[in-house]
Amino acid sequence: MAINDPLGDMLTRIRNAQMRRRPKVSSPASRLRVRVLEVLQEEGFIRGYTEVDHKNGLKEIEIELKYANGQPAIREIQRVSKPGRRVYSPVRDLRAVANGLGVAILSTPKGVMSDAKAREENVGGEVLCNVF
Repeated sequence: MAINDPLGDMLTRIRNAQMRRRPKVSSPASRLRVRVLEVLQEEGFIRGYTEVDHKNGLKEIEIELKYANGQPAIREIQRVSKPGRRVYSPVRDLRAVANGLGVAILSTPKGVMSDAKAREENVGGEVLCNVF
C-alpha cells in the first residue's frame, strides 16, 4: 500500500503509540524521517531511534519514546505542511510554538532543523511540523 504522506504517517504512529503508553514504535525508514527524528532527539522529545535492516531489503526505524512521570514527553505533534498544502516561511516570520516551549521543525536548504537553529542560521524553509 502506498503512503501519500510518509512523514504524517510517522507522526501519527508516534501519537498513537504514546496514547497507548508503548515504549517503542516502528516506522518504515526514509532520509526525511531520520532527519526529523534527529531533531526530535536533540530537542529531548524522544529517547532515540535505531535503523533496522530486514532480510527482504526493507529498512525500518525503531523509535524509543520518552515519558516523564508516566506522561509522554510529546504533548502535541501536528503536521503543518501537507502534500496538498505546502507551508513555507521566511526566517523573520517564524513564530514560537507554545510560547517558546515547543519546536517547529523545518526543511531548509541547509537541512532539516528546529526553528531556533533556523533563526541562528538565518534561513527559512518549509514548516514540516510543530511539536509541544
